[in-house]
Amino acid sequence: MNHFTYHNGELCCEDVRIKDIAAQVGTPFYLYSTATLKRHFTAFESGFEGMAHQTCFAVKACSNIAILNLFATLGGGADIVSGGELFRALQAEVEPQKIIYSGVGKTGKELREALQAGILMFNVESPQELDRLQAVAAEMNTIARIAFRINPDVDPKTHAYISTGLAKNKFGVPVAEALQEYLRAKVMPNIKIVGVSCHIGSQLTQIEPFIEALRKVKAFIAQLEQEDIQIKYVDMGGGIGIPYDDEQPPHPTDYAAAVRAELTGMKVTLILEPGRVLVGNAGILVTEVQYTKVNSGGEQEKRFIIVDAAMNDLARPSLYGAHHEILPVHAPAAKERQRADVVGPICESGDFLAKDRIMPEVQPGELLAVMSSGAYGFSMSSTYNSRPRAAEVIVSGGSFQVIRQRECYADLVRGEAVSALA
Repeated sequence: MNHFTYHNGELCCEDVRIKDIAAQVGTPFYLYSTATLKRHFTAFESGFEGMAHQTCFAVKACSNIAILNLFATLGGGADIVSGGELFRALQAEVEPQKIIYSGVGKTGKELREALQAGILMFNVESPQELDRLQAVAAEMNTIARIAFRINPDVDPKTHAYISTGLAKNKFGVPVAEALQEYLRAKVMPNIKIVGVSCHIGSQLTQIEPFIEALRKVKAFIAQLEQEDIQIKYVDMGGGIGIPYDDEQPPHPTDYAAAVRAELTGMKVTLILEPGRVLVGNAGILVTEVQYTKVNSGGEQEKRFIIVDAAMNDLARPSLYGAHHEILPVHAPAAKERQRADVVGPICESGDFLAKDRIMPEVQPGELLAVMSSGAYGFSMSSTYNSRPRAAEVIVSGGSFQVIRQRECYADLVRGEAVSALA
């Protein structure tokens, strides 16, 4: 459930009319509901109540520090994949001991920064990364706490681009090779083994792949115990999907119940990395219609609604063919409906927010809300075609605040210089 609802024909975020925000902030902008963010976090947490666990929000899903700080105040940590995300988490006052570091390409500089911050653990993804981490920790005269991200070769039954647990994916160490790496790590003087990590993909709509992966993790932990390697943390990643269209993902409480049942009797702390499930339906993208047009001459007429948001603002439709519901911000009682593509100003045929969508007839100047855009929306945006990135706004009750100013043209060239070379 989210807090984007119609009141007297006007789409509102909690108690604020979206058209009033647009009048002050301009378009396009991302809009988040504090009440929805809190509801989703507490609903996710409730399933694991009484069980040793730590929820580490996947920063890549939505990295604004206002949202990271909100989750931190609720007891959340952070799952990071870069030095920049570490910086954001610390700026948002996330406790370092609640930060875990994943990602296949950690640089020496990034490892040093994380060791200096005192994060909970690194999810190591290759033998060479282990060697580099040992060397960096030795230089700093410190100990690096690690888990290996094992790749269980489990089909998550999701889009190929967001599948991460198959043998053909770049992530993790194959489970058949992981024991050897744990044995190597065991004798390294600046490495402390504390966990096992596994993450099989994103936007999962079935519980079974999670459980299959967890069972493989449990079997692997039994192998480690035979080698006198004790595991304190089991990181099962994130990946629970949300309903964008007609998907029926598992409810977080059903997921929690299944995981709890599998971990019965194990004396470990469970680490979870939810991202999309917390923020996806808590955010929308608001855009203004610029033009409408009809192209004829082919087999049939083609209608277009041209808006001021584009693939640089929301990449998911172009990248994955992802579906986002699009609603009019002002919805009078009756409007003629028509089939149209909702497209942006980018000079790419792949610049669309929706294709062949049944839409109410709209006119230039009207506002549209692209729903379920809170996850991988702004965080994947770019300045392609030299388009300044959108503003981000958050609502709480009857008030709203800009939590990221809209970029201006000067922001586009910051750090650039005309060459003085002949």
